Amino acid sequence: MILGLAELIALVDGWILVGSLVFIRIGAVMAVLPVFGEQSVPMRVRLALTFAFVVVVFPAVPVADMSGAESLLTWLRLALAEAMTGLLFGLGLRFFILALQIAGTIAAQSTSLSQIFGGSAGSDPQPAMGHVLTVAGLALIAMFGLHVKAAEYLLSSYTLVPFGEFPRPSIVADAGVAEVGRAFSLAFVLAAPFLIASLMYNVTLGVINRAMPQLMVAFVGAPAITAGGLILLLLAAPAMLSAWVEIFGAFLDNPFGAAGQ
Repeated sequence: MILGLAELIALVDGWILVGSLVFIRIGAVMAVLPVFGEQSVPMRVRLALTFAFVVVVFPAVPVADMSGAESLLTWLRLALAEAMTGLLFGLGLRFFILALQIAGTIAAQSTSLSQIFGGSAGSDPQPAMGHVLTVAGLALIAMFGLHVKAAEYLLSSYTLVPFGEFPRPSIVADAGVAEVGRAFSLAFVLAAPFLIASLMYNVTLGVINRAMPQLMVAFVGAPAITAGGLILLLLAAPAMLSAWVEIFGAFLDNPFGAAGQ
């Protein structure tokens, strides 16, 4: 009986050791994960959500040989590797929120609405258009089952970067450059209707000003561009958010181009 109890204690110790490392990776992801990791979400709620994801993901984590992990230095090395991996995968998703914020800022500046500041899902204020797009995007991915997709995403992270291993620097550099470029290109594409409308507005205003120099076209055109920007936001936002959610879902299914990693 004592022998069996000793084996059980050793097994529980192993579970605690592995579970702590799984918690570190998932906690790093949760720190920047859209919806669940927003600064507006209380810290206690985020901690509870992290534990919930650990319970879901832990049984399916492919664990390598943990012999020698009882050493403090070995555990610290593994913890650092897991934290870096979790932050890498979390930032991959955070860039999509950055794309929405940049698109909203571009749209607001193009329609002379950048001076109107609204609330923010984070700590920094942003134009009202960016806030509307960001909150709408967060709501959509939450409605479309982000909690399930996030659990699958966390499991796939162990396939791309095995348990206890550091991400290769070349992969981190290539993925970082690719995701930053994708964020800015996606933001530009989403804000393209506003850029086109702004270009047409300014060209038209220039033609009118040349034809009638005595007319104060800026005072005439300001209400038009403001109303036009709001109407365009009403018409374009559903298509913008639909495209964004589709690209976001594709990344969750194939993070960092999983087939090429």
